[in-house]
Order: sequence, then C-alpha cells, then structure tokens
Amino acid sequence: MNIILGGTGHVGSAAAMSLLQQGEAVTIVTRDPSKAADWTRRGAEIAVADVHDSEALRHVFRQGERLFLLNPPADPSTDTDVEERKTVAAIIAALEGSGLRKIVAQSTYGAQPGDRCGDLNILYGLEQKLRTQPIPASIIRAAYYMSNWDSALETAEQDGVVNTFFPADFRLPMVAPDDLGRAAARLLKEPIEQTGTHYVEGPARYAASDVAACLSDELRKDIQVVTAPREKWQETFEGMGFSRAAAESYARMTALTLDELELPADPERGTVSLQRYISDLLARRN
Repeated sequence: MNIILGGTGHVGSAAAMSLLQQGEAVTIVTRDPSKAADWTRRGAEIAVADVHDSEALRHVFRQGERLFLLNPPADPSTDTDVEERKTVAAIIAALEGSGLRKIVAQSTYGAQPGDRCGDLNILYGLEQKLRTQPIPASIIRAAYYMSNWDSALETAEQDGVVNTFFPADFRLPMVAPDDLGRAAARLLKEPIEQTGTHYVEGPARYAASDVAACLSDELRKDIQVVTAPREKWQETFEGMGFSRAAAESYARMTALTLDELELPADPERGTVSLQRYISDLLARRN
C-alpha cells in the first residue's frame, strides 16, 4: 500500500492518480472527509487524520509500506514558518514505529539552512530530519510549480495583466504537478534501498513574460506583466492577506530565488510545457 500525505493537493493528487493508473494500491490521507467520494470512485482508500496528530498519522502509516510526503502549507495569515515547522515535527514523530519501508518526500529547488526564508528553510529542515531517521528516503527537489500561476488566469481575464514579484524576463525552472506526480510514483516503486535527491523540472525554463504570452494565446487578448518593485514586496504580500511574519519570510524567499538560486546541471525533465499546462487549466475550468 502506498500512503499519500497531501493527496488532495495538486502534486499529491497527481502522484495518487499515477499510482492508481498503474494498478497500485493507494490510501490518501486527508482531514476533510468530504473529499473522499471522488477518490473512492477512482479506487483509492481514504484515511482521515490531522497532520498535527502524530499518533493518528502513525496509525495510518502502519497500514502501508511506502509514503509520499508533502509538508502542507500553513495559512498565510499565520506565522507560516512556525506553523510549518510544527507540522514537520509532527510528521517526523509519526514515522517512529510506523513500519514504513520507504519514503519519498517533496522538497524544493534552493532548499537551504537558515531562518525566515519560507519553504527554502522549512523543507531543508525536513530533508535533514529524514536523513537522520532509519527509513530509506528519496527527496524530490521540485522546481517552481506551474500551478503557482493559476491565480493569474483571473487577473488576465479581468484586467489583462499577470502580476509577479519577478522581472518579466527572469527565467525560472518550472514544473507541472503531473510531472512531479509521475516522478513521485516512479520513486515510490523503486527498490527500497535506492535513495537520493532528484531535481525535477519541466521541459524548458520560463519567465513571467512566457506566462503572459501563453495566456494571450489562450484568451485571445493582450496580456501584460506587472512586476511588484522589490521595496514593495512585503507590503504586497501583506495586502494579499499574509501576516507580517509570513510576508517577511516570503519576501526573503523571493529574493533568494531571484538573486542566488543555484540550478542543477542535469535535472530530471518532465514533459508538460507551460503552454500545455495553461491550456489544460482553462479546459478544466470550462
């Protein structure tokens, strides 16, 4: 049995679907039982548990042998660094005595030690904790999610703009959730002793200007990029509903991504292009 923690999100759903399509048994962990019906129709089992409850998680983990692990994002109105460290601690505690034989965990490009840099620090901490516990673990360092641009569809339609914190021509490694899900499924099925860190991105690197161009093609209207000035980043995050602490962390994470992101020489590449992702996004909405 494969346990998917975070199975109702973009990447977890893609991992679960990939495994189910290959005839693998899947249990999806959720704290929202209303999401069970769609997954049971697809052949998955559902386990209801709160990610903060280590004992409940351990009970679920004991039902399987392999775990795909994503640390869930905290509500941005909270101190996200504090809250996400709590969930990391609860998940790691649940591994002890779980009987799991292999873990595949989702991390991010740019993961690094430090403080107040959002996912870059939180997920680096997760990586380190996994390396010091006994269950063999593979790490996926994922490129920037194409799904982070989903909200741009609304502003493109309403205002003709794509809002971003990056310069319009700044190229980023990006990846579609489906490509990450397929990578996770493949790593879960590998021999238990086979571990390592895997950088996964899409078939090319893209900029905000490419997002605007793809939306222009799909919506048949001119779309412009609007970049928030660096000195306004924290204020902009706070205007989006982020707490002051979360805004500070996300602004620092954005700066590190823009200024210091180290790119792997030979990443694993998926097949979903940005154009295809945006086309599929519009098709799903319609």
